[in-house]
Amino acid sequence: MSAPSSVRAAGAPLQRASGAVILLHGRGATAESMLSLADALAVPGLAYLAPQAPGHTWYPYSFLAPIGDNEPSLSRSLATVGQLVEALQAQGFSSQRLVLLGFSQGGCLALEYAARRAQRFGAVIGFSAGLIGPALVPATYSGAFAGTPALLGCSDIDPHIPLARVHESGRVLRGIGAEVDVRIYPGMGHTINEDEIGRARALLARVDEDAPSGSPRRRAD
Repeated sequence: MSAPSSVRAAGAPLQRASGAVILLHGRGATAESMLSLADALAVPGLAYLAPQAPGHTWYPYSFLAPIGDNEPSLSRSLATVGQLVEALQAQGFSSQRLVLLGFSQGGCLALEYAARRAQRFGAVIGFSAGLIGPALVPATYSGAFAGTPALLGCSDIDPHIPLARVHESGRVLRGIGAEVDVRIYPGMGHTINEDEIGRARALLARVDEDAPSGSPRRRAD
């Protein structure tokens, strides 16, 4: 399956990359804005791929709205992430070489995709994000993370992401086998701070360092 056409790229060329990071932007933002994280994360062995949401939004309403209210956009957006994952796997990247990372609406999408198709990813990172829906139903999620590192970072007073949903999302991810680090920052706005960047960088560096030796550095496990 081919990757979505509206994907921006930065970092290492795929032919030489040790892994790939899928970056999912927030509501009203752009793929290009997410690629600025590639410089901040500063793991040069990785490729960074950022798909663009149609109309700059992955789904129309709050992530806490009834699932049906956000359809069919939500399903299309999950399919966009899936197409990119499958395209990278077809090029030889195992799921352990793939990282899903998103901010705000994109973070919610990253967490939701990963939970619905749980497997051993390189990492799953949601900045100011939570799993999608008015209530979380563990039976919705399938597969097993098998120790996938997951980072959830958020303010305790985020105007868009209730603190309770962040903690609840962490519990759900743990329940299907993720190693979850929930970081709550008192008084922070709806943004990404340096501590989150540092913790994400460490997870990405592990993906890069654990890549098999040789050229190219990627392979299917």
